[in-house]
Amino acid sequence: MSKNKARIVSVGHYLPEDRLTNPDLEKLVETNDEWIRTRTGITERRILKDPEKGTSFMAVRAAQQALDAAGVEAEKVDAIIVATVTPDYMFPATACLVQKRLGAVNAFGYDVLAACSGFVYALSTGAMMIESGRYKNVLVIGADKMSSIIDYTDRTTCIIFGDGAGAVLLQPSSDESGVIDFIQRCDGDEDELLCMKGGGSRYPASHATVDAKMHYIAQDGKTVFKKATEAMADISLEIMKRNNLTAEDVAWLVPHQANQRIIDATARRMGVGNDKVMTNIAYYGNTTAATIPLCLYDWKDKLNRGDNLILSAFGGGFTAGALFLKW
Repeated sequence: MSKNKARIVSVGHYLPEDRLTNPDLEKLVETNDEWIRTRTGITERRILKDPEKGTSFMAVRAAQQALDAAGVEAEKVDAIIVATVTPDYMFPATACLVQKRLGAVNAFGYDVLAACSGFVYALSTGAMMIESGRYKNVLVIGADKMSSIIDYTDRTTCIIFGDGAGAVLLQPSSDESGVIDFIQRCDGDEDELLCMKGGGSRYPASHATVDAKMHYIAQDGKTVFKKATEAMADISLEIMKRNNLTAEDVAWLVPHQANQRIIDATARRMGVGNDKVMTNIAYYGNTTAATIPLCLYDWKDKLNRGDNLILSAFGGGFTAGALFLKW
């Protein structure tokens, strides 16, 4: 018996109005526009400056836009999955806040914490919910207010990240479109190469952790770059081979927007030309769990029914994921 497939029926997004440009960063840390662009591909990023607004604010707006685009009322939503590393609170889950503010009175929800791979993990989970036959409308959201955990005196991280949210609505497919396959990996980072040390049970918030800046993201940039380049390229090629796809079969590569050089290396490994690669890193920076759905939103008018998409990501953890989706 063939299983139900989960199809993306609509996409929504939210981006803060305020822009943080490379020249702006030149005033904060020792860097310059050319250095940032040549090493990351980023020229500006969006920042949610209002201290009273958290990740849920952006997630709600992206989700509502997705529901409106599909013509689905919030009451019809069965489940909400939010991928984020910047939840409003440790608990309750950001998904619960989204559920309340949307008025999705019949939905349950929870958060997925897989850093930059979070949206791919959440999308595969949402797809399995649809495939089970139990659920008909599942919201999958990637949202992060990265500016809330960035040290703007640390030039190795403050140039990279921005804020934003993207959302998709999943429903059962009536044809061969939908999520076809996915591969996910985890390789534990015991060396704390990419992490935020403070705030958890190991290093609870204290004067000492605040003074040591342990509540900001920190990374070993060179090592993370190498691991990300290898992992994204490898897992993307693996899912192509597993599904007998050639580069010609792939309509679009939808990569996590970590770094333009990582994106380029992944495309080369897959044999996919730049004209088939979704990139918006220049304008948004790395929005962590939001990068892939933001790409889907920006390219939604260029996507055709039946297009083969490969979604690929790598994130702290270390996590990696690739997903084969037929639009």
